[in-house]
Amino acid sequence: VIGVSNDGKAWIISGTEQPLDAGKVALSKVHITREAAYPTWQQQQDMQYWDAVNGTTTWKDAIAKVKSDYPKP
Repeated sequence: VIGVSNDGKAWIISGTEQPLDAGKVALSKVHITREAAYPTWQQQQDMQYWDAVNGTTTWKDAIAKVKSDYPKP
């Protein structure tokens, strides 16, 4: 578990507090935000199936949008 104080300091909460590298915390926030923004794996599989049937790029477009909306720092 990662905790972030009001002054921007991040800590691993596991019984003892340990300072984290700010770059790692920023990357973790991107991963958490991206994870919530991606379609579920079931939705992604359905998109991939219909893309194969219809010759479309719905799945690639959806994934590219999440990556462009939430770029890595």
